[in-house]
Amino acid sequence: MPTTYDGHAVATAEQHEHELAALELVQHPIVRAAYRDVAETWLARAKPSEAMRERFEAAYEEVMFSAAVWSSNQDPLRPKVTCITRLAHEVEGQRIPGTRWGIDNPDSVYRVIPISGEERYVIRGRVGEHRMTENYFTLWNAHMGTIDVVDGRRMEVAADGTYEITVDNSPKDGRTNHIQSTPEAHEFYIRDVLLDWTHDEPNHITVERVSTGSRTGRPALTIDEQAEKTAAMMAHFADFTGKLSYGMSKSPANHFSLAWNSNQHGAMVGQVYVAGRFDLEPGQAFVVDVSDGGAEYFTVPLGNLWGTTLNIYGSTSSLNKAQSKPNEDGTYTYVIAPENPGVHNWIDSDGLREGFLTLRMAEFGPNGASEDLAATGRVIDLDRLDAELPHVERIDAAGRAEQLEVRQTGYLNRLPEGVLA
Repeated sequence: MPTTYDGHAVATAEQHEHELAALELVQHPIVRAAYRDVAETWLARAKPSEAMRERFEAAYEEVMFSAAVWSSNQDPLRPKVTCITRLAHEVEGQRIPGTRWGIDNPDSVYRVIPISGEERYVIRGRVGEHRMTENYFTLWNAHMGTIDVVDGRRMEVAADGTYEITVDNSPKDGRTNHIQSTPEAHEFYIRDVLLDWTHDEPNHITVERVSTGSRTGRPALTIDEQAEKTAAMMAHFADFTGKLSYGMSKSPANHFSLAWNSNQHGAMVGQVYVAGRFDLEPGQAFVVDVSDGGAEYFTVPLGNLWGTTLNIYGSTSSLNKAQSKPNEDGTYTYVIAPENPGVHNWIDSDGLREGFLTLRMAEFGPNGASEDLAATGRVIDLDRLDAELPHVERIDAAGRAEQLEVRQTGYLNRLPEGVLA
């Protein structure tokens, strides 16, 4: 196993090889049929508005390719580290589609590793010089329920930044860097959350299966077997996202409320989620006021009906705590609008007058969130912005261009291949 990590943490040779293989996999007749059938079913169930229907094809390509990338790394005897929720990029002259899905967090680098509770593994890697505010190695069951977690921010790390995490069914016995698996163990879902896009670095991660159990000689899946698994995961991804979106679609428009704190359905233990939707008339904006309750991290991203975030590279369709300007009292105010309102904390809805917000807060103090934790919203007319929000920091065209340049340069730290349309 490597003892040095000189290459890129995410854009590894293994990642590129896996993406190219997934690109071939989606041409399999079984997968092509699933592309068609899942699309027809999803559209019929969702009954999208005209605006959301226009976003379907681009979002659908990402959700389905994410399913291909994820489903083709499900062999716990041959585990790999694969990254999902990337933007479209190029590998060896070929266009690799984006892989966002499931209402992704634009600050997160998500990676998965298949695991069997009957096997033993070692996860190795190196942290960046600037340790992330939020970073978790979460072992899931097959239903995205948490079995065990290592907090990457607080795990034991050697002087050179390297680390080892052991994974098997033995008790922790005080070991910080140990995951106790169970017969239900299915996979790791690893979140590297980049609060400061310019300086935070994703972890280097490798995995080795160190056991030699009775199943060691089991052959890898045939291409036809893999295609069947990919088709099934495509249907699951659409169903999963459809249920999430359906719940938010049925909530009152232009109303947000503190929602849930859960370890189910992929939610992170200890996070607070605020979910809702906006639906605006021409000339309107939706204003969101946030009191973070002492959270070291929070983010305010927008998404569409299909569970993908908007133009996170080319616009401010999300802002996290480090990217935002606070009010004088320490609270934060955001303006969601399709047109530039001239405020620093503009959440750009990419031309949409409807959409979804999934505000997330995490890393509270030892006693949890303080009593002032709150997130509220209201509709305003843009021609009354100065009267309604006199205290909110403004930004001119030069400032906006600088804001976007910093954002894009920072994003490419995790996607050195570059972003394709």
